[in-house]
Amino acid sequence: MPTIVLAGGSGFLGAQLRSQLERDGHRVLNLTRSPRPGQPGEVAWQPDGTAGNLATHLEGAEAVVNLAGENIAGNFWSEGRKAQLRNSRLLATRTLVQAIGMCAVPPKTLVSSSAVGYYGPHGSETVTERTAPGADFLAQLCVDWEQEARAVVSPATRLAIVRSGVVLGADGGALKKMLLPFKLGLGATLGSGDQYMPWIHESDWVAMVTWLISESRATGAFNAAAPVPVTNRDFTRTLGRVLRRPAVFNAPAFVLKIGLGEMADMLLTGQRVLPAAAEELGFQFAHRELEPALRSLSL
Repeated sequence: MPTIVLAGGSGFLGAQLRSQLERDGHRVLNLTRSPRPGQPGEVAWQPDGTAGNLATHLEGAEAVVNLAGENIAGNFWSEGRKAQLRNSRLLATRTLVQAIGMCAVPPKTLVSSSAVGYYGPHGSETVTERTAPGADFLAQLCVDWEQEARAVVSPATRLAIVRSGVVLGADGGALKKMLLPFKLGLGATLGSGDQYMPWIHESDWVAMVTWLISESRATGAFNAAAPVPVTNRDFTRTLGRVLRRPAVFNAPAFVLKIGLGEMADMLLTGQRVLPAAAEELGFQFAHRELEPALRSLSL
C-alpha cells in the first residue's frame, strides 16, 4: 500500500485530501505537532527548519504533500504576524526538504503549497504560470516559500507547486466566513468590485492535488484556480442569488484599509488567473463556472 505523508493534514483542505487519499487506497501519515494518543496515522514533527528524525517516516513514501502554514487571514498583519506567516511556511518546507534529502529511498514527489498571491495585483490582465511574480508582501512570501521547496528537486524526487486561489467549501475557508453576513442580507462588494477573484471548488482542489501526486509529467507550478475567474462584484451577486438574499451593499476601500490595514490589499486587488499548466497536461475541472459550483455545495 503506497504511503502519502501530509503536513497540515488536519485543516479544512488537508482533512478532505486525507479522506480522498484513503479512499483511493493509500496509507496516509499526518504530520502534526500535537499527535493524539492512540490516533492511527499521526506522526509528531517540529517544523522548525531542521529535519530531526522525520526522515524515518518519509523513507520510501510515494509522495509528501506540504500544506503547512498559519492562516493568512487569521489576524492583523503586524510585523510580528508577518514573521509568523513567513516562518510557518518557510521553516516547515525547509524541514520537509531536509528530511527528504536524508532518505536512502526518498519520496518520489513533493507537492508543496503556494498561492496565487505569488503574482501580485494584475487588474484584468490574464495571468498564467508563466507570469512573473509581484513585489508586495504576499508575492514575496510565495516566492520565498517556493524557493524553499525547489531545493528538493533531484533525479529521485519531483516537485509540483500548487498556487491556490480561494477554495470554495461550505465547511471552511473564506466562503464559510462569508455565509452568515450574506444570509443576513449583508453581502457586500469590496472596494470597486472590479478586482478578479481566482476561485476553485474544494473537490477540484482535492482532485488536482491527487492528480499532481500521480501525474509524472507534472513538474513546476500549477494554478489551482477554475478556468472561469470572476470579479468580486460578480462573485457577490452570484453568491447572493444562490442564497436568495440581496447583496447590494458596498464596503469602501478606505473602510477596509482602516479596519484591516495592509491585509485589506488582499481583498481589494486580485488576479485573473487561468490554470494553463494543468489544462495543458489534461487535468479536467468538474466545476468550471461559479454559480453551479456554489449550488453544488448545498449552501
